[in-house]
Amino acid sequence: MPELPEVTAIAQFLDERTAGLPIRRVDVASLAVLKTADPPYTALVGRTVSSVGRIGKYLVLTTVPGDAADQEPLHLVIHLSRAGWVRWSENLSPKPPRPGGKGPIALRVHCGLPGEGFDVTEAGTQKRLAVWIVADPLDVERIAGLGPDALTLGAGELGEILAGHSGRIKNVLTDQRIISGIGNAYSDEILHRARLSPFAPAKNLSAEQVEVLHDAIVGILRDAIGRLEGPGGVATMKAEKRSGLKVHARTGLPCPDCGDTVAEVSFADRSFQYCPSCQTGGKKLADRRMSRLLK
Repeated sequence: MPELPEVTAIAQFLDERTAGLPIRRVDVASLAVLKTADPPYTALVGRTVSSVGRIGKYLVLTTVPGDAADQEPLHLVIHLSRAGWVRWSENLSPKPPRPGGKGPIALRVHCGLPGEGFDVTEAGTQKRLAVWIVADPLDVERIAGLGPDALTLGAGELGEILAGHSGRIKNVLTDQRIISGIGNAYSDEILHRARLSPFAPAKNLSAEQVEVLHDAIVGILRDAIGRLEGPGGVATMKAEKRSGLKVHARTGLPCPDCGDTVAEVSFADRSFQYCPSCQTGGKKLADRRMSRLLK
């Protein structure tokens, strides 16, 4: 799932290629991804991309009118969910993707010269990618309900947030309504760097632990953004992400820091990884949701 670092890098990648370009056409291959109908997606045609940015884990492509009659910006908001991605091309087919087809393309935006533009794709059978066209990103209910951005939090504000939540720190870090931008992969890496158990109650962290956790959040996310800004762009971003992970998706492999075997806790539709020696005093966490969980 693209998280804050990937969405930041994708936004920068698209901004460098699309800012200042006119939108010539928008093709929708999957109507299910459109979560708004007014204004229609065709309202983007003829407008100019002014910038591409990020709010939480949402891409926000801002457009301005092509003439002076309409001064209001219009935003194309994209949530890539678990399996969404963006592919830039200078050789897009002039033939629209087939609506309802089995391919991964959900949305295609033609901008700039003929052939230039990008596809928004989604792999797999669970289709959760979502697209909104709105006058204000806050018109998207999920964006309006986001917590503060993970990279804007100071240590003091983080401490206040954690003190108000009795849930496990893993769940608090990944709840977008509490802190936005962090997902499953980077929360594993953050907790590993901070030497915290994923099941530690958020409100029980000491002031020193909060400081260490804050440093880990900023360090892990900024390190990841730096790695993802390489010349390969979106084409190599997934590989770059994997190259920087120490525990996430490394079950059974040695921890790079201590050599212990990376362990896993599995649920019905997800799992997370941790190092017992680094994070839980050498103890294994219970691997069932209803079991008595170690703190």
